[in-house]
Amino acid sequence: MFYRRKVILGLIELLGGEVEKLRFQKLLFLYAMKKQNPEYDFIPYKFGCYSYSAKADMNTMVKKGYLSETENKYGKVDSTNFFQKLKSEDRDILNQVVSDYGEMSSNALIRHTYLNFPFYAIRSTIAKDVLPAQLFERVINATPNETETTLFTIGYEGISLEMYLQRLVRNNVKVLVDVRKNPLSMKFGFSKSLLKRYCNSLDIEYIHIPEVGINSDKRQQLETQADYDLLFAEYRKTTLSETSEAQKQILSLLNQYKRIALTCFEAEPCQCHRSHLANAIECLPDFNYPVKHL
Repeated sequence: MFYRRKVILGLIELLGGEVEKLRFQKLLFLYAMKKQNPEYDFIPYKFGCYSYSAKADMNTMVKKGYLSETENKYGKVDSTNFFQKLKSEDRDILNQVVSDYGEMSSNALIRHTYLNFPFYAIRSTIAKDVLPAQLFERVINATPNETETTLFTIGYEGISLEMYLQRLVRNNVKVLVDVRKNPLSMKFGFSKSLLKRYCNSLDIEYIHIPEVGINSDKRQQLETQADYDLLFAEYRKTTLSETSEAQKQILSLLNQYKRIALTCFEAEPCQCHRSHLANAIECLPDFNYPVKHL
């Protein structure tokens, strides 16, 4: 079993074997905020902090019989003591979280997280009702509001879905342009249908433009930067010279939405075709905007 799932089961054990779904996300979040490298990252969602990855793991553990699920609660079914299988420092943090917050109601936990981590409340549909006007200002002040027209690029290699989405939200990106030829991924959340759903849940439009991608068979033997340089030289000569309309479409999206991001897999822009696509768009007439790699 993945270690991160043991953390979830250990938390539920400390809560007496049962937890309300809303409280679970808040308590797991408070645990994560106490760790330098948490097992789960979170995004600002309609009821505050939320982890799609944790929800996916919960669904898997329900299917495998480790947990039971009702409309509002999860219950631990498996009798194994997973808490004792955790690292001692993680046991200490979980104990502290349950000691400090385990008796709080869902409303109290929501209020606490909104006050202390206001960024995660910026998409909340209930923040105004939960917080008095003066305290709600913290949420307003945490809301990204940059409006300068900017072309971003972003890769998802090496980061979680939630951290990836966070970067888009923190930079006030309005449209994600997927420039993969084949938008499938073994990594959770990054295949086309799921990525579109998760972006839309955060008011980010998703558009796929496969014409400007690179066929996967051309990426099989890339071991050095020189290999990448040869690939991208061919990409500039062929794909970029043949897709002027798609590039103009991206520029049109930029002019319309002001803040858009080109996305592919690689973390390093120099090892991804999106940087060369961005350079080509920069060369179009009337382009006078910054390009930033997230």
